[in-house]
Amino acid sequence: MNRVRDARVRPELIHVSSGWNVVITDVNGRIRTNPHGFFARNTRILSLERITVNGSEPLIFSTARVGAHAQLSYAQLVEGESLPRRGAYLMVERFLGEGLRTRLRVQSYSDVEHRFHVAIEVDADFADTDEADRGERRQTAPVTDRWDPASSSVTFRYEHPDLDLAAVIAVEATAAVSYEGKVLTFDLVVPPGGSAAADVLTQPVFDGVTGRAPDAGYSERGDSAAVARTALWAELATLRSTNATVAQAWQTAIGDLACLPLGEHPGPAAPAAGLPIYQQIFGRDSLTAGWQALLAGPTMLRDALLLAADRIGQRIDDWRDEEPGKVLHQGRHGPLSRLAIDPYSAYYGDWSTSPDFLIFLGQYLAWTGDLKLVRRVLPAAREALQWLERYADLDGDGFVEYETRSPQGLKNQGWKDSDSAIVDEHGISVENPIASSELQGYHYAALRYAAFAFGTAGDRAYAAELVARAATLRRRFHGAFWMPEHGSYAQALGPDKRPVRSVNSNDGQLLATGIVPSRYAPTVARRLLEPDMFSGWGMRTLSAEHPAYDPFSYHRGSVWPVESGTLSLGLARYGCLPQLHAVAEATFAAAALFEGHRLPEVISGLPRGAEHPFPGVYPNACSPQAWSASAIIAIIQAMLMLRPVVAARCILVDPHLPPWLPDFTLEGVRLGRTTFDLVVRRTRNGGARVSVPGGAIGVIHRPTFQTRHARANRVGAT
Repeated sequence: MNRVRDARVRPELIHVSSGWNVVITDVNGRIRTNPHGFFARNTRILSLERITVNGSEPLIFSTARVGAHAQLSYAQLVEGESLPRRGAYLMVERFLGEGLRTRLRVQSYSDVEHRFHVAIEVDADFADTDEADRGERRQTAPVTDRWDPASSSVTFRYEHPDLDLAAVIAVEATAAVSYEGKVLTFDLVVPPGGSAAADVLTQPVFDGVTGRAPDAGYSERGDSAAVARTALWAELATLRSTNATVAQAWQTAIGDLACLPLGEHPGPAAPAAGLPIYQQIFGRDSLTAGWQALLAGPTMLRDALLLAADRIGQRIDDWRDEEPGKVLHQGRHGPLSRLAIDPYSAYYGDWSTSPDFLIFLGQYLAWTGDLKLVRRVLPAAREALQWLERYADLDGDGFVEYETRSPQGLKNQGWKDSDSAIVDEHGISVENPIASSELQGYHYAALRYAAFAFGTAGDRAYAAELVARAATLRRRFHGAFWMPEHGSYAQALGPDKRPVRSVNSNDGQLLATGIVPSRYAPTVARRLLEPDMFSGWGMRTLSAEHPAYDPFSYHRGSVWPVESGTLSLGLARYGCLPQLHAVAEATFAAAALFEGHRLPEVISGLPRGAEHPFPGVYPNACSPQAWSASAIIAIIQAMLMLRPVVAARCILVDPHLPPWLPDFTLEGVRLGRTTFDLVVRRTRNGGARVSVPGGAIGVIHRPTFQTRHARANRVGAT
């Protein structure tokens, strides 16, 4: 039995977020050094906050996050154990919205009056989020401060010739407030048994527009991000099970997803990628998280689709790697991007986001029947298809391959986008252009699901053309990428069109897209679960036997929970039950290692066992991470083999539950406009009974086509 519990990612930090904004503190709620601060739109507005009371720093003895947007810390100002009673305690309450409200509240349990002199040293450096996280500045300018006694506020202004940035820090207190040497001072007089408070409002000013600090309060209200969080909390389906690990992992997952909306028009519920450093638009992350979480609710994917369609590429711009019809990869507002030191104010350097947009549009339609939304984004979908045809296949060989044109762009532009992700069998980085295997699967699925969307919307001729193109791609793919000696597919085709013969995790993505011929799927599934690829916590991104393997790297042997979710759906698609149950058990076991059963962005590829009872994480991993949370939901869907048929108001299922998951009940699942509960009970033979109380929708037990075909050819091919 593994006794590891409550492991923390970035254990020295606590963060709260709202929309584009995040507050990062130490475990005592203090803002002192990198990467601490209040960041608004990827810019550090408050870089230092040092509180002293009567000349001494209060000793914080407890700090907690309250919901997504608030933090509460307690400190003792006067000890309360002796009699007569004199105890007094400081509460530091933070409330985050477009600005930050920090309330200093002293509660007395004393029989006498207390008087406290409060001093707060503050500063603003306007560092980019990336600069604060790395501890290295790439842009600087003088910062001036101006005190306004009439409003009890100090304005820090960034004197950069090309930026209009400021931070206004104001104190709301009953006593007089003074300021000198970047220190705000005031008194709090606390009556016997009473309380006294002062609020410090930190408000960003971008191009003359002030981000207002929210009112004090732990309930969600106010800006578009708060509205989206409230709506998601109400929508996302809940899960009950006698398996407490599964139930807790699901609850944490939907809680994290409900906390991550950016509040960005026109898709406010589209989530940020992760905290604390990816509080920005990540097209493929938002789309993938929304897709994997469809069993819990459709709104995240709906809004991610709207956001993607709204920001589709319009021109050829080498600096941004932009082309007409290419879907936005990253969008951020930090100084590095605003000054064009990097291209990420609107960066299109990714080949996976555009096909993902098309795949998940079809998936959204299958779950919701929302033709109004589909018709709204079909023009963007057509542009994305035209990009795949005109620009994505650089040499016209029928396979999409990526090349980077921006001098500050990403070298690798498949799903594995780190510079060293694509390596040959000798451990040498492969030069561009690269036709990575998973992109061919994405392209295939994009054509299929786009055909479904266009056909349902009435353009059947175009749909038929897309289906024919998909069939041609599927026929050519296997012969070009299959490595019979490995029982797997090549990682990519290099610039010389030779296979990159590295065994890696892309095959899990290929299973999910359906591009793998059914008779080869069992072989592919078994290969992914061999010890060099399967760590016991999940599927490694690169084989442990590869010369470039590093379990703590980003994409060369680490384990990504998002891939476990996608792999599970692929295994379910082909009926590979032993492998599906192994991946599911590994993922839930990994979740149980972490505080709140929260899966981080990336865990290491170290093998599970007595020598490594805890695998650790990638050194700069985010937690929470949207698509790690959604992976939990995808795995539950996979074990049901659930496929929605909204037009018939029914679901197709072929459930197979492992012994460790005897039952679960989903409450609040949505299909079209119908909301229903789903009760699942394991049977003795490993199958399951699935029922819908009240019969709101139909439940039809039916294996997938690929499952039937794979079972008929169980001997497999090598």
